[in-house]
Amino acid sequence: MGASGQPVAVVAGTDEVLGAVPAYERLLTGVERRRADAFLAAGPRADFVAAHVLVRLCAARLLDRPADGLVLEQHCPGCGSAEHGRPGLAGLPQVYVSLSHTTGVVAAAAGHEPVGVDVERRTLPDSVRGAAGRVLSAAERAAMREHADPDAYFLRQWVRKECFVKLGRATLGGLAAVDLAGLPDGAGVRDAARERLSCHGDLYVLDHTDPRRDAVAAVVSTARPRIGALAAHTGPGHPAGLEGRGT
Repeated sequence: MGASGQPVAVVAGTDEVLGAVPAYERLLTGVERRRADAFLAAGPRADFVAAHVLVRLCAARLLDRPADGLVLEQHCPGCGSAEHGRPGLAGLPQVYVSLSHTTGVVAAAAGHEPVGVDVERRTLPDSVRGAAGRVLSAAERAAMREHADPDAYFLRQWVRKECFVKLGRATLGGLAAVDLAGLPDGAGVRDAARERLSCHGDLYVLDHTDPRRDAVAAVVSTARPRIGALAAHTGPGHPAGLEGRGT
């Protein structure tokens, strides 16, 4: 089992993930393939597929078992649909997984305790930037106004709060009620690939900056998470390769 079972997360390029896993489509369930085929453009489809492959690689590393034996499923408690909802692994209720994708970059995480991951490009579209009033608390909005790079500050809080939603600690409509103004504001990490770990209540918050992929990510868990690196898939019958990197 990897690193004493602590949650492991990976941020990688879409092409890196798909290139590391031969015959990656065979890992997907029929539901996942149907959802992937619903994308009209090749890029978003590839991002979706890569995230769903990467979450299996993370779980395979956590469990020290083959990725091709893991079945990802989703279930919406509201409507009962298997097309959306919090992801999980069939037959493994003790394993928690999370995934995220943006243009050309994907992230995933797996752990024995609840974990959420989110990744976004560092260039914010105007539609996202304009959401600050609905996403940030009053203290966060004040900090954003004083920050040397307001967009970077907002994006850091955005990915953190997306993780809170995935953990069930917040709702999309109640993000402003989650005040993370006391966490590090991200100054000094925009142009260097590094991680920074902090705490908020009973949660660990791991910030990740990836200038090579022009992305920012966050991992939030009740256990101390770490970032791993993608390595070559070793093929059917073997655990997927993820190189460990302690944080």
